[in-house]
Amino acid sequence: MKNIILNTDSYKSSHFLQYPPKSEYVSSYIEARGGESKSTLFFGLQAFIKEYLLTPFTREDLEEAKDILTAHGLPFNYTDWEYILETYDGYLPLEICAVKEGSLIPLKSPLVQVVNTDKKLPWLTSYIETALLRAIWYPTTVATISYDVKQIIKKYLQETSDEIETVLPFKLHDFGSRGASSEESAMLGGMAHLVNFQGTDTLSAIVGARRYYGADMAGFSIPASEHSTMTSWTQESEVAAYENMIEQFAKKGKLFAVVSDSYDIYNAVSNIWGKTLKKRVKQSGATLIIRPDSGNPKEMVLEVMQRVYKAFGGEKNSKGYIVLDDSVRIIQGDGVDKESIKVILQAIKEEGYSTENIAFGMGGALLQKPNRDTFSFAMKASAIMVDGAWRDVFKNPISDSKKRSKKGRLALLEDFTTIREDELEERKNLLEVIYRNGNLLKEYTFDDIRRRADDN
Repeated sequence: MKNIILNTDSYKSSHFLQYPPKSEYVSSYIEARGGESKSTLFFGLQAFIKEYLLTPFTREDLEEAKDILTAHGLPFNYTDWEYILETYDGYLPLEICAVKEGSLIPLKSPLVQVVNTDKKLPWLTSYIETALLRAIWYPTTVATISYDVKQIIKKYLQETSDEIETVLPFKLHDFGSRGASSEESAMLGGMAHLVNFQGTDTLSAIVGARRYYGADMAGFSIPASEHSTMTSWTQESEVAAYENMIEQFAKKGKLFAVVSDSYDIYNAVSNIWGKTLKKRVKQSGATLIIRPDSGNPKEMVLEVMQRVYKAFGGEKNSKGYIVLDDSVRIIQGDGVDKESIKVILQAIKEEGYSTENIAFGMGGALLQKPNRDTFSFAMKASAIMVDGAWRDVFKNPISDSKKRSKKGRLALLEDFTTIREDELEERKNLLEVIYRNGNLLKEYTFDDIRRRADDN
């Protein structure tokens, strides 16, 4: 599925016949038109360019596309594609400009601008829309959701904890890999999450961050049980299952997580962990992370936290909130999304507990529930050059003013005002050239992107 000619919508193959005579260049932009957040955290373009645009298509790709599209019932622009193959060695003659990855950009601002660089190929700009828009809306949406959650957790840490900077990066763990639609989706979404946090079980994200952004190790995980490993011991041997976890993983200074709701979460917390195995846990020097995995998330977290405190103890910090004994913490990984995190953190705060005591695992709500409409992403043509003169291109449907599009070649100023590119003068344009004709002209490391996201 790496044939860039086929990485599009079917109907795009007919569009080379639809532009006005003497068309030369088409300029389009991508923006997030609306959503619950005020801004989006831009991420993912570099991964797409490296994976799809730095490898040329071949004669075999061209022939495959011709066979498929003609049999599919569409005209195929063999002449122009062969021209690209022979003139540009199979690299796409496009210029892609974009804001820096990791930038928090207000809604309704252009994030990307793309234009063909060869006037014989005005159709090429919109041909790439399907692949390019998909490459941007998904990781940017996940990065934004993750960023928003980070701000929520940070707020509660500031209110209830003496520890912020050291614990915040590990307060939201990516549990979403198995719920993603594909490994590539898991990789892209998982990387986007790692822009904001360092906890993940999405191994594809680690590989992606290394491959596309030069990150030696972008995220971390810990030994953790699942229900199959616990219930395989049978209910009668639940204590032995937990003892095995201690024996295998409870090393000084280390963390290990144990799902504890296979049968009776309250018995597991108060009696097995809180009495039978309490001494071994505390003497190990490790931190046990108890994971409840069912029930009402707000009620379950609060009940478990109260039982853990009763069993293991803790102390109040300088802000007057209870911090559990260092030997035990809690992770909630069921029913977790942006809203439930707020509800849970508010509930434990009201009961006098610090946010420091809990982390969250987020799965489908992080990597799979987001869609293109979450922030109403779109790519629209805004200008066309016909016979040497630029014309504005826009839509303005009377039935939906939210879908009104921008006009002209665009620039984005440092105060996030969108203007016409020909009005820029000496002012800085946040839309920088990233790719041109098969070359990646500006490259970011994962550390660059993280620092930029932190500075927003």
